[in-house]
Amino acid sequence: MTAKELISRLNDGGFDELFSALYGGDEKTLKTQTLRWQSAAERFCEPFPDHDDLHLFSAPGRSEIGGNHTDHQRGCALAAAVNTDAVAVVAFCESGRIRLFSEGYGMNEIDLSDLSVHEEEKGRTIALIRGIAARFAQMGVSVGGFDAYVTSSVLSGSGLSSSAAFETLVGTIIDTQYNGGRAGAIEIAKIGQYAENVYFGKGSGLLDQTVCSVGGFVFIDFRDTENPVVKKHDFDFEKAGYCLCITDTKGSHSDLTDDYVAIPTEMKAVAACFGKEVLREVDEEQFLKEIPALRGRVSDRALLRAIHFFGENRRAIEEAQALEDGDIDRFFTLYRQSADSSAHLLQNLYAAKKPTEQGIPLAIAVSKLILGESANVRVHGGGFAGTIQAFVPVDKSAEYITGMDELFGKGSCQALRVRPVGGVKIV
Repeated sequence: MTAKELISRLNDGGFDELFSALYGGDEKTLKTQTLRWQSAAERFCEPFPDHDDLHLFSAPGRSEIGGNHTDHQRGCALAAAVNTDAVAVVAFCESGRIRLFSEGYGMNEIDLSDLSVHEEEKGRTIALIRGIAARFAQMGVSVGGFDAYVTSSVLSGSGLSSSAAFETLVGTIIDTQYNGGRAGAIEIAKIGQYAENVYFGKGSGLLDQTVCSVGGFVFIDFRDTENPVVKKHDFDFEKAGYCLCITDTKGSHSDLTDDYVAIPTEMKAVAACFGKEVLREVDEEQFLKEIPALRGRVSDRALLRAIHFFGENRRAIEEAQALEDGDIDRFFTLYRQSADSSAHLLQNLYAAKKPTEQGIPLAIAVSKLILGESANVRVHGGGFAGTIQAFVPVDKSAEYITGMDELFGKGSCQALRVRPVGGVKIV
């Protein structure tokens, strides 16, 4: 399909049914997405003018629902793909090169004859592309070249996992075209994690990539990290009268690496007291009995964070079951318990080194002023700075979004939908 044919089909509503499933079916949303994809097709032609067979790909962001900081201890988590996404207009070729122009970041180009780790690329987009291609090559896939124009509504720093969406997007492109789609969603997630760990230089878990790749509400048990148990759940919060809102408190993540690293380090220090690598391997009853003896061997905060893990791991399982049973009241009770545990035991609402910068606690407090003390609101993702999450009654959503935008700036609060599919080829 040429760019002209693609744009014509977009304007004629040829993708409206699919867009409705991915983004929502109201007229404003469909118009916005049509214009967005049309712009992407037009902009593809600027760096890549010599193609006449274009394809479209999309991969969603994700929102963590339950299981805050459990995945790195091989625990359980509940998360959902959302209707913000990274999208690509792609043309395949046998150039032996991948050229990917990312809106806002510029051109990235790799030679497929060189898929070794480049130390100077660590921390950059090009490292993810090279790492994903390398992993497919290691699996025996003959990766050919392609040109791509990528744009994303999963904003960096939004807490919706822009990097995992991008990894899923690139993995889906290669798997679909050069591997016959045989890798599947879980393997694509593992490939993205590999690229992030080895080539990009960030020691991430597998949660974000899995949710972005699988789509929908996803429960994941990471006891066996090589073969995680993944189960999708079909619960419609919109039909239940709620929308999912994410608010960016505009806090900076700079200088917070030590805070993030401390959480798994302290949890593993407790596990080591029992001769184990991670807390999932430790018997909870034995841990609870040994707390007095452990004090002094590890810090008080490490003990509190371990208590959080055991409770949070159970809650993630119970939250998933509540969704399966359609018991929204039970789900929200567990959700609020999880929020309290993150605040008081895990202690990831603000950085101790920046005690006066408390955007997340402020956002939660104001959310409760708007929605009531029983508001379903919590820290979102890794914490310390960044975003909060709230399930807001639909009839209060306009008031809530206005209140959050007044506090943190226009556009700070997004009302999201759960997206039923992960990485996908549209055409």
